[in-house]
Amino acid sequence: MMEQYHIARRENGRSMPHGISLMPHRVCWAGDPQLVWTMVVTNAITFLSYVSICFTLLFMVRHTRRVIARDWAWFAVGFALFIIACGSTHLMDVVTTWIPVFWIDAWTSIITAILSASVAVMLIRRISIIAFSINDYADRLANTEAEKQQLRDSLLAARKLEDWSRMSAAVAHEINNPLEAIQNLLFLIRTSDGVAPEVVELARQAADEADRVVTISRSTLAFFRQTTVPEPIDLGLAAESVGFLLLTHFHKKQIKFDVRTEGNLVVDAFPGETRQVLLNLVRNAADATFQPGTTISLTLNGHDDEVEIIVADQGAGIPATALETLFQFGNTTKGEQGNGMGLWTVRHIVTKHGGDIQVQSTLGEGTQFTLHWPRKFVAPA
Repeated sequence: MMEQYHIARRENGRSMPHGISLMPHRVCWAGDPQLVWTMVVTNAITFLSYVSICFTLLFMVRHTRRVIARDWAWFAVGFALFIIACGSTHLMDVVTTWIPVFWIDAWTSIITAILSASVAVMLIRRISIIAFSINDYADRLANTEAEKQQLRDSLLAARKLEDWSRMSAAVAHEINNPLEAIQNLLFLIRTSDGVAPEVVELARQAADEADRVVTISRSTLAFFRQTTVPEPIDLGLAAESVGFLLLTHFHKKQIKFDVRTEGNLVVDAFPGETRQVLLNLVRNAADATFQPGTTISLTLNGHDDEVEIIVADQGAGIPATALETLFQFGNTTKGEQGNGMGLWTVRHIVTKHGGDIQVQSTLGEGTQFTLHWPRKFVAPA
C-alpha cells in the first residue's frame, strides 16, 4: 500500500498536486468491503441527523421570535450552523471514501472548528444565565404544583359550599309547611275556650319562636335565591337577613351586631351576591372578634350615585404583611380554618358591579372594610 502511494506521488519524476496524488479511503479499505459500507452508512445517517437537528433549531427560532430574546436567537442560529458543520464533516467522510478531495474535507473541518469555538465561547458566557434559568424553572415548577394543589383544595371547598347551600335552601323550603301547621295549632290553643292562662302564655311564646324560625327560613331562601339579571335590592333588608343567619353565632361568642342605615339603600344588583358580600364580611368580623361584649357594626349610607357600606369590628386586626395579598385567591388569615375564597369572592362581586373595596386594620384594635356600591349596575365589558 505504501509502495503504491509513493509511486503515485512521484509519477514522471515529480510530485503531483494535492487532491490528485492522494488516494480515497476506499483504496485503503479495499481489503474489507464490509468496512467501507459500514463507514458510509453510519456517516450518512449521522449527517442526515445533524441536518434535521439544524432545521429543527431554525424552525424553533422562527416560530419563537416574538418571545425569545434577539441575542438568544442568534445563539440558537449559531448552534444550528455548528450542528450542520459537524454534519458536513461526516458527509465529507462519505465523499472521500471514493473521491480524494481531502482539502475540501480539511476546509470543512476548519469551518467546523471556528463555529465550534464560537459556540463554546457563547455557551461559556451564558452558562450562569442558563444555570439560573434552570433553577428558576425548577422552583416555579415546584410552586406550580403547590398552587395546583391549593387550587384543587379551594375548588373542593367551593363545591362543598355550593352543595351545602343547595341543601340549606331545600331544608328551608321543606320546613315551611310544618311550621305553618305548628303556627295554626298554637293559634287554636290560644283561642280555644277553657284554656288556662298559663297555657295561653306558653302557646304565645311558642308562636313567637315559630315566627322567628319562619323569618330565618325565608331569609335563607332569599339569600340563596339567584337571578340571571340585576334587580332592585334593598341593602338594608339584605343586612337584616345576614343578621338573622348569624344570630346564633353572635350569641355563642357573646358579641353585639349593630346595623345603622341612612338614606336610600336600593341598588340594582343580584340578590344572592349582595347577601353573599355582606355575609362574608360580617362573618369574618365575627371570626376575628374574641372579646365578649364587643360590637360589630354594619353601617349603610345612601348617596346619590352609590351606597357606602362599612363593616367594622373590634377584633384582633390583620397584620400589615397580610394586607397586601388579602384579596388574592387562596390567601387566608384563618390558617387551616380558611380556604382563601371569601374576600376574593367579595372583591370579585363588588368589582363586577362597578364598585370598590378598601380595608384598614390595626393589630389589637380591629378592622374596617369600606365598600362603595354603585346604585346602577353596568355590565362589564
